Amino acid sequence: MEASAIAGREAGLHKDLSRSQLVMIGLGGAIGTGLFMGSGVAIGYAGPAVIVSYAIAAIAAVAMVFSLSEMAVVHPTAGSFGTYAEIYLNPWAGWIARYSYWMAQVIAVGGEAVAAGVYMTFYFPGTPVWLWSLGFAIVLLYFNSRSVNNFGSIEYWFALIKVVAIVVFIILGAASIFGIGGFMPRGFGGVWMAVILGILSFNGIEVIAVTSGEARDPVRAIPAALRTMALRLFLFYILALAIVVTFVPWTETGATVVTQSPFVRIFAHSGIRHAAGIMNFVVLSAALSSMNTNVYLCSRMLFSLSRGGYAPRFLGRLSKNGTPITAILLSGACILVAAGLSKLTPLAYNYLFGVALFDAIIVWIIILLSHLSFRRRHNAADLPVRMPGFPGVQLAGLALLCAILITMGLDQSIWRISWVVGVPWLVLLSAAYFIVKARRARSASAAAAARRIDAAQGGAH
Repeated sequence: MEASAIAGREAGLHKDLSRSQLVMIGLGGAIGTGLFMGSGVAIGYAGPAVIVSYAIAAIAAVAMVFSLSEMAVVHPTAGSFGTYAEIYLNPWAGWIARYSYWMAQVIAVGGEAVAAGVYMTFYFPGTPVWLWSLGFAIVLLYFNSRSVNNFGSIEYWFALIKVVAIVVFIILGAASIFGIGGFMPRGFGGVWMAVILGILSFNGIEVIAVTSGEARDPVRAIPAALRTMALRLFLFYILALAIVVTFVPWTETGATVVTQSPFVRIFAHSGIRHAAGIMNFVVLSAALSSMNTNVYLCSRMLFSLSRGGYAPRFLGRLSKNGTPITAILLSGACILVAAGLSKLTPLAYNYLFGVALFDAIIVWIIILLSHLSFRRRHNAADLPVRMPGFPGVQLAGLALLCAILITMGLDQSIWRISWVVGVPWLVLLSAAYFIVKARRARSASAAAAARRIDAAQGGAH
């Protein structure tokens, strides 16, 4: 099928997102509890050298996001990298990218919903976590069902809270710094393991490309937003983590709850009253922002699959506001199931998270492979946006991601779960694709045969 026809299937979405909203949506998707709370795990692996770990992870993230920028400007669609994989690799790759990403985001939102409920118990001890989780999920599903501009405005303010918190944190931390210990206490092995956390933290940066189908001026807005966002993310993560490992002894940063967060330590040392409460609000905003963005991503992936004939047709319907309302509602139902599983038994959620983690890296690999094929079909001089360093940067990103996947598979403590559940998931997903493909082929053959019979009967008369 022609590339224009594949991209054209997803027409009808309203183009109401501004450049400033795109930047904040991207920041909101990539700056989350992974920085505010999860960074403690990475520091536990690498110590102060966690800065090197995140810089290595940033190489893969920058390669992926700039490759995505080139393709998004040429094909601004809601299916984004799933559509590009279908165009430049094959329909199977498009199927895998979209369904894998949808599953990863459903699990992520389910986890964030539970986390948001836990954070609210800081202010209202004794209240049921599930009640807050359900309430937040319903409110954010409502916002996503409204116009895309409404979604963009909400996410703009959510993301702004996080950005302001990081800037204030950096300023306060810089004013309080005193000496640091050994830079690489666990050697390069620890630095490399922390790269896994770095990749997870940057996951979500690709959201801007998904918004390209609803951007007012994608040719200008998308590349500009991606460039500024990549720079800001790098500065925020590297500077914030530099402050953490300089101010707080690295052996004390394994935070699991908000009152132990290294960010709270900086705020408290500065003399700010109610530092824990302020930081809890920031982390709550981070969780809600991530939920809001990921609900958007889930619905657009299902919408794209439906318009491509790979999911039920009703999921491709748009409301009067131009939003895929049925795709939003179905994604919301699956999110609540994921949240329920995480609350009922942590073991079940660990397996789901294994799928999400594996899928996220597979999707990044598919994006880079799609871009290599994209460049073979397009003259670089004709592209509105060109990434410097092609193809070296892309190949380096692919090598990094493959090495991380192998490292996770060999790890016996935590990360091996991603292979244990991720590989069977890919096998099941592939089997489902070929079943759907066979059914579509039979339906097409039957329809062609019926047309031939009608034509023959018409000729006889």
